[in-house]
Amino acid sequence: MKSFNCLVFAVYVFILFVQPENVFGFPSFNADVNTARPNIVSRHEWQARPATGHELLKVRPPPYVVVHHGGLQQYCHDENSCSKIVRSYQNHHMSDNGWEDIGYNFIIGEDGNVYEGRGWTYTGAHAPNYNSRSIGICIIGDFTHRLPNEAALKALNALINYGVSKGSISNKYHVVGHRQVTQTECPGTKLYEYVKKLPRWTDSPKF
Repeated sequence: MKSFNCLVFAVYVFILFVQPENVFGFPSFNADVNTARPNIVSRHEWQARPATGHELLKVRPPPYVVVHHGGLQQYCHDENSCSKIVRSYQNHHMSDNGWEDIGYNFIIGEDGNVYEGRGWTYTGAHAPNYNSRSIGICIIGDFTHRLPNEAALKALNALINYGVSKGSISNKYHVVGHRQVTQTECPGTKLYEYVKKLPRWTDSPKF
């Protein structure tokens, strides 16, 4: 009996601390405990263009997080190459779309870094009807056929948790995929499957 009890305890410790992949095959992250600040690369560090204007979020703290993917076969695994892609996003949004700045509040690379876009306080240009009450987070790459790597997914969870801990995201927030609020395939099939398994995902975002 003593050996059996020891075995049960060992299994309990393994589940509690090792956190193997869950039954859905997605990496298991505790989205309610880890509030450590992720590594955020500032606009100055990734050499952003100056924004031509800003509008404060109308609802603060915002009650939604909208997850995007870049949608292009562009991937990066170091700060230099990720910064280059983020600059290309900003150039496209400002020069081609005529926007005031890069559309997203934050961008994440597979280097595990978070790149500051419009930040915590300014309205993005990423999800019509939700821009003024959400934080838009884009992961660099096309995630139709595969998930972002573990570093990027950890950064996504860490950024959301950090935002909640500092009062920049509502503690009653919901997370959605871009395709739920406008007609698009974004954030890609595989990433959307992951988003649907997050604890605060909702299948019925309110307009």
